[in-house]
This record gives sequence, C-alpha cells and structure tokens, in this order.
Amino acid sequence: MKTKSRNKGKDRYLELVQQHPLRPIRSDAELDEAIAALDVLLDLVDERPWNKDEKDYVDVLGDLIERYETEHIKIDTPAPEVMLQHLIEAKGVTQAQVAKDCRIAESTISELLAGTRKLNRNHIAKFSAYFHVGPGVFFDD
Repeated sequence: MKTKSRNKGKDRYLELVQQHPLRPIRSDAELDEAIAALDVLLDLVDERPWNKDEKDYVDVLGDLIERYETEHIKIDTPAPEVMLQHLIEAKGVTQAQVAKDCRIAESTISELLAGTRKLNRNHIAKFSAYFHVGPGVFFDD
C-alpha cells in the first residue's frame, strides 16, 4: 500500500514537471510562464492543502523565479527625499514635528525634501531612529 501511495505522489510531481519543466529561466517570457504555473498552484491551495510533491515543486519553481528576478529585474529605489516625504506622511507627522523630534532645523528638512540639500550621515542616523527604518532606505543607488 505504501508503495502505491508513494508512486501516486511521484506521478503528481512528474505531472507538474511535464506541465512546466523545472529549468533555469532565461527570458521574461519564460518568467511569465513560470509565474503562471505558480499561480495555478497558488489558486489550488485555496481549495485544499498542497501535498508534499506540490510543495516540493513550488519550492523549486519559486527558487527559479527568484533567481531570475534577482539577476535580471532591477527595482528602482526612490530618491532619499521621496522616501523621507513618504515616511513623514506614513507616520502622520508634520515637517515641524520631525524637525523638533530629530533636532534638525525645519529649514533643513524643507531643503532635504526639495532635493536642494543632500542628507548627511547625521540626518540619516536621526531619521532612521525616528522612523524605525534601516539607514539604507535613505541611500541613493
């Protein structure tokens, strides 16, 4: 009985591999196909839990997708002043409040937001602590 169950699982894994082979992704078109295959399995998990072979397949396919995206898709990071503006809005504070709490002149905050002044190490350290974010969010690529 155990052997039959084991073969059934292997049949499911092989079925998935036949539908979408697990090979390195080399183009955006192949990436789209891989994501579509993954989406089918993600939709399936809403109906029932994945079996072990489906989980294994998803793990490997996800790794292939991640590898391609890491190597080929660049995500632009926002400019430091854009990030600062976003953090101020997300926290629901005013420039004046940030200036007071961080002990940075309000005029300096305005210049930083306008992009007429660059953030220095002191600003980054204070903003990182104030907004509870890593200092890397304020670095330009």
